[in-house]
Amino acid sequence: MLLNSRALALLLSVSISVITTAFLYLVPQVTVTALFVAFGLSFSSSYLLISLVLEFLFFKEINGINEAFENIRKKDFTEVDDPSSNPLSPLNRINEEIYSYAKIKQREIDELKKMEAFRREFLADVSHELKTPIFAAQGFVHTLLDGAVEDKSVRIKFLKKAAKSLDGLDILVHDLLTISQMETGEIKMHFEDFDIRELTEEIFEQFEDKAEKKNIKLSYTKLGKAPIYVHADFQRIYQVLTNLISNGIKYTKDEGMVEIDFEEGKHDVTVFVKDTGRGIPPEDLKRVFERFYRVEKSRSKEKGGTGLGLAIVKHIIEAHGSKVSVTSTVGKGSTFFFKLRKSDVEEIEVLRDDSPDEDE
Repeated sequence: MLLNSRALALLLSVSISVITTAFLYLVPQVTVTALFVAFGLSFSSSYLLISLVLEFLFFKEINGINEAFENIRKKDFTEVDDPSSNPLSPLNRINEEIYSYAKIKQREIDELKKMEAFRREFLADVSHELKTPIFAAQGFVHTLLDGAVEDKSVRIKFLKKAAKSLDGLDILVHDLLTISQMETGEIKMHFEDFDIRELTEEIFEQFEDKAEKKNIKLSYTKLGKAPIYVHADFQRIYQVLTNLISNGIKYTKDEGMVEIDFEEGKHDVTVFVKDTGRGIPPEDLKRVFERFYRVEKSRSKEKGGTGLGLAIVKHIIEAHGSKVSVTSTVGKGSTFFFKLRKSDVEEIEVLRDDSPDEDE
């Protein structure tokens, strides 16, 4: 700009003072002294008022807008000021638009940085998880190739260990593929009506031997024999309960308990999976559903698993329009719970029972 706020204020003030003095000069009773006083007062008051208005309502805001555009040009959105500091400015609307744009862009940048950090962490985790079974199988195979294959007992032992490592690798790849397909929407939920209590009994039968080895009791709480119908994907809910019950048995000490409870509401059924395990520290509760996150990494390796079970549970429940949560007390155990839409099958069954027999 060719003029700053002070120069413009001086020019306007002189103009106002000259015009005011000229009008007073036309009055016969006004003396020369009065004209000088009027000129001085008019000039000083006009200069102060105009300079303040120009400086704080126009020039300062315009400079701020220029700085904001310069920061936007440099892609530095954090330096764009909040316009709420000067609500009287006539340029406040423009500042608000600039600030809103900068805030949105900064949020996008933060999200991209977060995703980039997540991508790097995910690649590092995947590389680490794949490396373990591959190196193990590779070591056993190379040992056999180096001459151990001649010993039958060693050969069978090492082949079994290599097969176990490859089986773990196959499970890991399958779980990764499942999560990837869920996130991209390739896996669709197939909803149907089924008795979740009966489904749970099937899973309990599957884990009976595993629970008996640790003398862990599998039970229902506050539940009769009446069926509880839900509207959900049978196979995926089977997978959810299998993961949660398996984890409960895995991390519960001998002679502990894993319980299933159902709480029926008007439109939904809340499923609780409780265990008497070692519990989850408060700082880890928010991250237990992340991929590959383990509360105790060293001990989790010994217990097996891919570290993807709870992440798969989270995706499946979210695909049902619900959310899985967890409460835990260290040393006492954990409770995972989620809601499923209640089925109207029970109402249909009641109508069938009340309808007259056709043979009669």
